[in-house]
Amino acid sequence: MKSWTVQKSMLAEWFETPKGSYVLAWERGQFDSAVEDVFGFNAVQVGLPGLDFLRESRIPLRVRAGLDPGCGLRSEPMQLPLASQSIDLVVLPHVLEFSSQPHAILREAERVLMSEGSIVISGFNPLSLWGAARAFGWERRRVPWCGKFIGLLRLKDWLALLGFELTGGRFGCYAPPFSQGRWIERFGFMEKAGERWWPICGGVYVVRAIKRNLGMRRVRPEWRDKRAAKKALAPVTQRENGLHAEKRERR
Repeated sequence: MKSWTVQKSMLAEWFETPKGSYVLAWERGQFDSAVEDVFGFNAVQVGLPGLDFLRESRIPLRVRAGLDPGCGLRSEPMQLPLASQSIDLVVLPHVLEFSSQPHAILREAERVLMSEGSIVISGFNPLSLWGAARAFGWERRRVPWCGKFIGLLRLKDWLALLGFELTGGRFGCYAPPFSQGRWIERFGFMEKAGERWWPICGGVYVVRAIKRNLGMRRVRPEWRDKRAAKKALAPVTQRENGLHAEKRERR
């Protein structure tokens, strides 16, 4: 567990580098879109307490859990001191790939979530230029390459076994993992090209899933604030070759 805490702390520092800032800027937009229309009373962010991935959430009680300094709820991610079925939203920003027990973390998230509660997860995509950099051993001992990148299809299977239904997802960050910001900017054209021609090969992904209980569904009010459409998390459909994100307009 000490190793996990150190890696998470190093990841927070990595987000201040040009590569990390590039990833963080994209991910924040996706988390903002994913959490803003989730209603309830309690939300939990696991890890990275210095970064607020719940900033656009309308849920009144929001807490950050983990062992890092700054966490309001000091606990291990697989043993949260929370009652079962008491949380409406759980966000896991790059938690699973830096843990030796990712399944246990997901099981714990499932335990504390209410029926129809939401979970939002971000991760590095092994089927990308970023994944290739890790596979070839470039900076293998450094963050984030020291993490165990989890493919989206595998994550989807894990979630399905726990009774989650994937409801939104998106890949992003198609530019190569250059160390210098100016080179990342020069390859900015790859964002639109990647979304069109190789959409499942983005360097990172953000997905949202809902906990389903067989034979039970919580009725939610149909009213919702009308907001301008955003280019963010999209409905998920399945294809033979994996996950495909469609564009949609939010009401």
